[in-house]
Amino acid sequence: MDIKQLFSTFKRWLWLVVLGTVIGGSLGYYLSSQQTPIYQAQARFVILPAAQTSYDYYSYLNNLNLISTYTQLLTTEDLLYEASNKLGFSVMKGQATASQVEDSKFVILTVKDADPYKAAAIANGLVDILIDQNNKLQTVQFESAERNLQARVDQAEEQIATLESQITSLSTEILQKQIENVQAQMTDVQSQINTLKLDISEIDPFSTSEVDQARLSNDQAKIDELNPILSLYQQIYTQLVVLGKTPDSGEASSVDLDRLKTTLQLYQQIYISSINSLETLRLSKAQSTPTVMQVETAVKPTSPISPKPAQSALLGAVIGLMATAGFAFLIEFLDDTLKTPDEIKDVLDSPVIGFIGELKHGQKQDEDALGVYVAKNPRSPVAEAFRSLRTNLEYSSVDDPAKTILVTSSGESEGKSTVAANLAIVEAQSGKNVIIIDADMRRPKVHFQFNKSNRKGLSDVVTGKMHIDDVLKTYEQVENLSIITCGTIPPNPSELLGSERMSLTLKELEDRFDLVILDTPPMVVADTQILSGKVDGVIYVVVPGHTRAIVALRPVEELRRIGANVLGIVANKIPRSRDYYYGGYNYYSPYSNHYTYHSETAAQNLNPEVETEGQEQAPVTLQSVFRKKLRKSS
Repeated sequence: MDIKQLFSTFKRWLWLVVLGTVIGGSLGYYLSSQQTPIYQAQARFVILPAAQTSYDYYSYLNNLNLISTYTQLLTTEDLLYEASNKLGFSVMKGQATASQVEDSKFVILTVKDADPYKAAAIANGLVDILIDQNNKLQTVQFESAERNLQARVDQAEEQIATLESQITSLSTEILQKQIENVQAQMTDVQSQINTLKLDISEIDPFSTSEVDQARLSNDQAKIDELNPILSLYQQIYTQLVVLGKTPDSGEASSVDLDRLKTTLQLYQQIYISSINSLETLRLSKAQSTPTVMQVETAVKPTSPISPKPAQSALLGAVIGLMATAGFAFLIEFLDDTLKTPDEIKDVLDSPVIGFIGELKHGQKQDEDALGVYVAKNPRSPVAEAFRSLRTNLEYSSVDDPAKTILVTSSGESEGKSTVAANLAIVEAQSGKNVIIIDADMRRPKVHFQFNKSNRKGLSDVVTGKMHIDDVLKTYEQVENLSIITCGTIPPNPSELLGSERMSLTLKELEDRFDLVILDTPPMVVADTQILSGKVDGVIYVVVPGHTRAIVALRPVEELRRIGANVLGIVANKIPRSRDYYYGGYNYYSPYSNHYTYHSETAAQNLNPEVETEGQEQAPVTLQSVFRKKLRKSS
């Protein structure tokens, strides 16, 4: 397809594309305007990891993809359920989405809702709950260890106070209570150490898992902290047991005082160690807790994010444009009508010898007058086109000019009668003695075109009722032009046209006139096939954009099969814009509907010598047409 054809195709389908675009845009706008408005609120917060990695297992996990973990936590069902209870209305899954700002620790929480107030409230509520959850999570992680250390500090303070009072007054009963307390502390510390050792034994020492390695390191660190405390308690226990075995003299000996002071110093060491461990734990808690801080509060949105009628209209227009353009392309792809001169020549394998423009503008009452259009409009472009056709016919047969020419087509409404009549006029205007014969004895038109009576004509001559001179008529507006109308429509046109008397009639007319033009029925009936063997040449009329390739090709091949001389193709009814590339219409033929017999069968019955013995005609299909076109292009 060249640029001219492409442009013409675009022009022809422009109305459909524009209509599809307008309908698509309008439909998109309407559907968008009927949707419930959706509002969007956004809250921005930052997640800062702990200052340093804590020694415990949970802190290690928190630092693994921390931001991603918290982002996923925002949209969990538990958190959404808690938010629903806190806000007093349901928060549905899918309403909230969280995304990390690229190359940063910022997270944007986006909430969509039909109520702008709810959208902002949900966003802020979810962030608040996330901050609370973060604090609670870290509190639970350190709560047990902090409680044990605090209890140890309190016990050490109590023992220190007791020992200080014992220094001034020794008592066996008090010593016994101290021994029991120290023994309980030793048991507790030993139990903690055993628990940690059991946990270590359950970990595979050869494991390469980072989680297992973190647990192992954490447990071993705690054991290392507890062992010195256990050793101190053991020393205190030994000292107290020795004091309890000393006879009570009522007065404290110097040895007893020294032992009490030593025990006091040990308790003081335990106290200082417990205080240091507690402070270390609290510092570790502070350092291992990620910071979640809201930096931008969600505000009530003023305008919805969807629907957007303008964008929907644009999208609908684009979809409508693509759909109609695709439909037009599909129609063009499936359209097998003959459109351009080159296509007509390639498919029918015959030269295009004439290009005739449209003669009418839709007035039905002027249709019959189109046959004398050239006589009434001698200076029109159409008249010039017929004169070009006349010149091309002369040059196509210079050595052996055709004296009898048959004009036919593949079907109805292709203008073969108009072409025949106007061609006869321009031939007569050139000085030739021309006669036009209406050989269409089924639907004659020549008498209408030239406004002549059809009471007598060709049928009367062939049947022997009249002589040629009795039916011969003239057209007053054009010199040298004679007319023979159809006459009485016979019941057996094919037999009449195929008779020997018809051949003699043509021979006589050929002797009397310079050019004999026969207007015949379309090739859908047998009459034209019969006459084509009796004339010097055949002109085949097609309508670009209307005549289907497969329909046009079959008659041409039939004409060649019976030995007819196809002079060329006439492209008729070309629009005034000279656009050869426009859509075809559904093909039908009244001839096929009015007559019950098949043309080929009739032709064989009337003229059996036409077909060569043993020759088989290949069927014409759409695929064969396309293959022929491909061979021509290659």
